[in-house]
Amino acid sequence: MSSLQTGTVFRSTGSWYEVKMPEGHFLPCKLKGNFKIKGLRTTNPLAVGDVVDLKLLPDNKTGLIVHIHERDNYIIRKATKLSKATHIIAANIDQMVLIASLEKPRTSTGFIDRLLVTAEAYHIPVTIVFNKFDLYGELVKENLEIIMKAYQDAAYTCLATSVITDMGVEAFNNLLKDKVSLLSGHSGVGKSALINKVDAKLNLKEGEISTVHLKGKHTTTFAEMFPLAFGGFIIDTPGIKEFGLVGFDKMELGQRFPEIRQRMDGCRFNNCLHVNEPGCAVLQAVQEGEIPAFRYQNYLNMLSDIDV
Repeated sequence: MSSLQTGTVFRSTGSWYEVKMPEGHFLPCKLKGNFKIKGLRTTNPLAVGDVVDLKLLPDNKTGLIVHIHERDNYIIRKATKLSKATHIIAANIDQMVLIASLEKPRTSTGFIDRLLVTAEAYHIPVTIVFNKFDLYGELVKENLEIIMKAYQDAAYTCLATSVITDMGVEAFNNLLKDKVSLLSGHSGVGKSALINKVDAKLNLKEGEISTVHLKGKHTTTFAEMFPLAFGGFIIDTPGIKEFGLVGFDKMELGQRFPEIRQRMDGCRFNNCLHVNEPGCAVLQAVQEGEIPAFRYQNYLNMLSDIDV
């Protein structure tokens, strides 16, 4: 067996991993034995973005991964709604780009906020991209303005884009340049179309919208990393229908909403959950319109989902 070599996982298909080597070529690799990482109960011990050490196998065409480097960060969700197991979506990322749409299919703010809360917990910056602007009527545009203002007030960067009219495409390009970006969102929101617009060489498969449910059909089966011609990498993920929170307790949740975090020190009680406690600075801010009602409602919904 040869000495150890180091590479980065670009694609996972379950049992095999495509590892990019420093020289630029890809090596199909398997994982040695049963890996457990710091007690994480995950369906996938390895994620796209992981840096690994491997041994070249005797055929010189495949490798055996023997060590996973410590992660700078990762983003995780429940594997399924009922499952206690978790799934690591990606590791070692600079930012998450959450692509949403208010039409065909509609992305709920509840879904957006679950992703934001998880990214906050793992200290990963997020930009929210509202795509398909060309489909929005006047009422939807007014709604988008309200939603974008709420997120911008909470210090999130927001962008409105349209592949059809080129709106926001240059800003989207600049957002991705020289960064490792995890792209996330429902199927059908136009992730692949946006990426193909800024880097046509990638030619990612674009999904059709199911006319029955106006929801996107899955085109990506596994997470995969792609280099961008203008610098940087994107990690394209399968369209996510639901996003289950992992490892939150009720006391911690409020800290993951920037507008709640800013005000919680003003609450009368240290263990305030901001539901119906007297002297709650957060409730007062909601009543006075300083915290948007939809963000607060999403907080309550997540709070009720947390078991402990």
